[in-house]
Amino acid sequence: MGYKAVFFDAGNTLLYPHPSVGAVCLEVMCRYGYKASLDEISRALQMADEYYEQRYEKDDSFWMNEKEAVTMWEDFYELLLREVGVDGDARVIARAIYDEFGRRERWKSYSDVVPAFKEFKSKGIKLGIISNWDRRLPELCQELGLSKYMEFIISSALVGSIKPQPEIFELGLEKIGIEPAQVVHVGDHYYADVLGARNVGIMPVLISRKSDLNSKDPDCLVIKNLFELIESNLF
Repeated sequence: MGYKAVFFDAGNTLLYPHPSVGAVCLEVMCRYGYKASLDEISRALQMADEYYEQRYEKDDSFWMNEKEAVTMWEDFYELLLREVGVDGDARVIARAIYDEFGRRERWKSYSDVVPAFKEFKSKGIKLGIISNWDRRLPELCQELGLSKYMEFIISSALVGSIKPQPEIFELGLEKIGIEPAQVVHVGDHYYADVLGARNVGIMPVLISRKSDLNSKDPDCLVIKNLFELIESNLF
């Protein structure tokens, strides 16, 4: 169909925490002398995830500002820690967990990512990343070996705009000089990625790596991995 570029979300689209959010939280806790089981951490993480979703739905503007994004994650991890019995040190450890996720070792790219990038580049397709993320994203992608495939990497906290606002997508379009009708955006979040892309005339593709969304009949193309995107008739 002649699409000339693909934009990607980062988390749960290209990257995942290694070995897991819970395991990293537990490791950092142990450094400070606190213990918990992975089951306890998992239950606390569910509560923290609910907090995040409620906060995100109420006001997602924290992703526009580095200080507010950091504060949100500190709140997130502090809530988790207090749930598993950490008391006076909770805020300090919460910040330590946030800092830990700034390390390259704490992230992996999915196994299909680099092969897909190579295939797209061989076809002359331009690639970029647009993500609601803190300012560490560009350096992280550089350390993970992804930057060399990208025309740009846009982090919301660095540019002061968030998905689904049109400005952050328009910035990507400006960087590659391609019309929105010739661009696909891939992400895992309907509100941020599908609605955001559609708002500026970019074709949205929803990626569902952990669950089957087909039964929910979303109003866009749904893929389980990037190989399915390559095998589509879009390029």
